[in-house]
Amino acid sequence: MEERLVTGTASEQEERNETQLRPQTLADYIGQEIVKQNLSVFLKAARMRKEALDHVLLYGPPGLGKTTLAAIIAAEMGGELRVTSGPAIEKAGDLAAVLTALEPGDVLFIDEIHRLNRVVEEVLYPAMEDFCLDIVIGKGPTARSVRIDLPPFTLVGATTRAGMISSPLRDRFGVLLRLEYYQPEELIQIVTRSARVFGVSLAEEAALEIARRSRGTPRIANRLLRRVRDFAQVQSDGTVTYDIACSALEALQVDPLGLDHIDDKLLRGMMEKFSGGPVGLDTIAATIGEESDTIEEVYEPYLLQIGFVQRTPRGRVVTRQCYAHYGLQPQEDAHG
Repeated sequence: MEERLVTGTASEQEERNETQLRPQTLADYIGQEIVKQNLSVFLKAARMRKEALDHVLLYGPPGLGKTTLAAIIAAEMGGELRVTSGPAIEKAGDLAAVLTALEPGDVLFIDEIHRLNRVVEEVLYPAMEDFCLDIVIGKGPTARSVRIDLPPFTLVGATTRAGMISSPLRDRFGVLLRLEYYQPEELIQIVTRSARVFGVSLAEEAALEIARRSRGTPRIANRLLRRVRDFAQVQSDGTVTYDIACSALEALQVDPLGLDHIDDKLLRGMMEKFSGGPVGLDTIAATIGEESDTIEEVYEPYLLQIGFVQRTPRGRVVTRQCYAHYGLQPQEDAHG
């Protein structure tokens, strides 16, 4: 898969770089107002009862702040944040090592929790329900089960694919919170705050332009700000003006709607080679040289969200809004 500026997924290096930008308290967290209001009540109630917060499942597209919220939950509850991911916990012993290292009130954050294997998942059930761990020692006739008590803790699971989480696991979360794409005015606040952290002078119009092209995703907004800052330092005095932001984003091939060269290749391919569809996913994948899973999970969600592509029983179809964006006419209009 090609590297993209406008993907919500972060590399390990980028996740480390994001640490300085993350708000430390719920009050400083921008956007997701409904999530914040509800979570604030749950946190206060848990603190009043002097109990661990119920287990929390955060779901929604990548780059919206699930890791940040987990860190805020830990800080608000006065515990440590322990971070791992579904793919990193390969066997029951790995999970047991993580769980037995927890202190009372800690928050265990499991990213991509939908990728836990079933054996590990079943070990997690008693840990979530009863704060205990059942471990089998030995093999065959001499095998015996040992129960280890765990301190009260909060599991925060994060996933971009809530539908892939099994019902037994999902049912054990007391708090389910969906994170939505951000509005441009919220992204302006995020970009402006990040610019202050970076020590960058950012014009209001430039912040709006970066926000507009960030696909409703804070991670993309911060990534674009970093790259625009580079252009401002090399081509000007370091101040990010509207003109600098526009020329930088143009050079980065990110258009006013946040579409990049890969979106362009996909959409133009559908319009020019298949008359706008309907066209099957596998055919699109073969045409642009990508895996069909990648198109469905990574490229397509934003195109569906902005109404440029529709899914139909016969395949994918490009909409009139998409043709208008490219200044083209749908084929039936051109002939009719």
